Amino acid sequence: MTRCGALAVEARFAHTRRQSSQRSLQVTETSSLAIPAFAAPTLPVADGNTQFPVRRVFCVGRNYAAHAREMGADPQAEPPFFFMKPATAVQHHGRIAYPTRTEDYHHEVELVVALSNGGRDIPVVAALDRVFGYGVGLDLTRRDVQAALKKSGKSWEMGKCADQSAPVSAITPVATCGHPASGAIRLTVNDRIVQQGDLADMILDVPHIIAELSTWFELMPGDLIFTGTPEGVGPLQRGDHLLAEVSGLARLELELV
Repeated sequence: MTRCGALAVEARFAHTRRQSSQRSLQVTETSSLAIPAFAAPTLPVADGNTQFPVRRVFCVGRNYAAHAREMGADPQAEPPFFFMKPATAVQHHGRIAYPTRTEDYHHEVELVVALSNGGRDIPVVAALDRVFGYGVGLDLTRRDVQAALKKSGKSWEMGKCADQSAPVSAITPVATCGHPASGAIRLTVNDRIVQQGDLADMILDVPHIIAELSTWFELMPGDLIFTGTPEGVGPLQRGDHLLAEVSGLARLELELV
């Protein structure tokens, strides 16, 4: 065998060994799981061809002064705060179920930020560089459960974390919509406007939200941030048709069943 022939044979053997090693690694990784692997929730990107994978869902509470006041808080004395929902609460267009353990399920329409990059202690001036795009979402809330837990001094996460309680529209990339700092945000239920405001009324704007949140968590690609709701929150009923809108972004349409 010539030297060139020997090298060709060795190259084929090396390729075969690499393939075998890769197959072995895949089998090992799969077989080491106690249950079948599951995929991350995804949201469509408004270009219609790609999906945005969702890692975590962060929410800002009382980020509009009028909403803080309608909830009995003083926006001057009590600044916005953060909480989380499970990523599995994310839902897109279609029908969503009225949850169990509540008779007072409330709507809260919000601008949603989708991150393409993250980090810790992100400077305000660099925060928007982390944004992939924006959507409109609903932070649906078991208000009676939340109120009872607050009154008893307990954590009220069960009021916020129902299945399908974080529906979000398709994500519009920054290249298409820019970074909306003002513009109408609105929720219509059964053709009646129930919430209406302007993004400019947020107490913390998007750069400051990202910067502050990154001091608590290392933000990561795939994270969503619900940025707070304007005034007008209220109860929903089975059979309601919801249309959530933010100027310049894809709309969110749902039916509650």
